[in-house]
Amino acid sequence: MTPKNFSFVFEDAIPAVSQYITILARHNELDTARLGITVPKKKVKNATDRNQIKRIVRESFRLQRHQLPNVDIIVIAKHGIGKMDNKALAEQLDKLWRKMSKRCEKATT
Repeated sequence: MTPKNFSFVFEDAIPAVSQYITILARHNELDTARLGITVPKKKVKNATDRNQIKRIVRESFRLQRHQLPNVDIIVIAKHGIGKMDNKALAEQLDKLWRKMSKRCEKATT
């Protein structure tokens, strides 16, 4: 996703929030969901940790993509996400995908 796409989502986002992750979504005109990820250096200092978080988010998105509505999604890491283990992060993302999907369905009705 480009910065223009990020701005599009931020203008009128549907949020799904947990302690360590915020997911923002907005319906798009495409036939598929798209993903953008931000893991700020202020929140996770080590580059390898930031990349590991991004890999887990991308893999979780790939597995859930067929169940998601046509939305642009931004995943934002919060302070403390680096302390989560990989399994806990994947489980948290699964819950947030479901939460976000339900909210997007309600927004269209």
